Amino acid sequence: LYTQPHQQDASAILLTDTYNPETRQELSVHMKFIQNLLDILSMLPFLYKNVKHVSPDSTEVCLDAETAHPKLIISHQGDRATYTNTWQQLEDQPGRFDTTLNVISLQSFSFGRHYWEIDVTGKTYWELGVTYPTISRKGTTEDCWLGRGDESWCVEFFDGEYTAWHGGVPHQLPFTKRFCRIGVICSFPAGLVTFLEADKMAPLFSFCAGTFSDCLHLALCPGHDHNGTNANPIVICNAPSPTSDL
Repeated sequence: LYTQPHQQDASAILLTDTYNPETRQELSVHMKFIQNLLDILSMLPFLYKNVKHVSPDSTEVCLDAETAHPKLIISHQGDRATYTNTWQQLEDQPGRFDTTLNVISLQSFSFGRHYWEIDVTGKTYWELGVTYPTISRKGTTEDCWLGRGDESWCVEFFDGEYTAWHGGVPHQLPFTKRFCRIGVICSFPAGLVTFLEADKMAPLFSFCAGTFSDCLHLALCPGHDHNGTNANPIVICNAPSPTSDL
């Protein structure tokens, strides 16, 4: 994520190179890295408390089948989405995705702190994150894809690589291990969306949104089956939201 800059006199950078386009671009990259690092560090007190501890009033989520692409099978419990090659004859609801293989949660959230775990065991392609209800759902516009517009934030795993997306901007992540569970933390007070490797509660990437302008839904994309190599479902583990404060 970060390359140490060449050693040089800092005052020389500030006084003589400030208006150099290459220097400004390099400083911008470094500042973005530092900001993301600070965002993640601000989460550490929350992450390393017992986030798996279940509280009696924990909130669970289930998938809204009426938003699911016709090639997704949603379980009766609403906890998993499975790709099928068959286009199901479903009612064309206004909220149904008709191009991208997405489905969002029935519940939406507009305050507080929320944590979910998603099981992606055995999958070679997936996308998951959070979205405003205003995400585009019809047609071929890129905004229908998670993270490609300003309405959603996601992490994608494809072709052995992890990428964090928001506003159409990709952030390549330096991980090669195929993770089994991904944690998603959404904090309205902090304005953060953070993705974790859930087994070790290790941060993968954090978006600082500042203030969310609408309610948020959990959003999943299990991807195509890729000739059987990605046939496993994507599953919400219904991990309750932690009680720790940010």
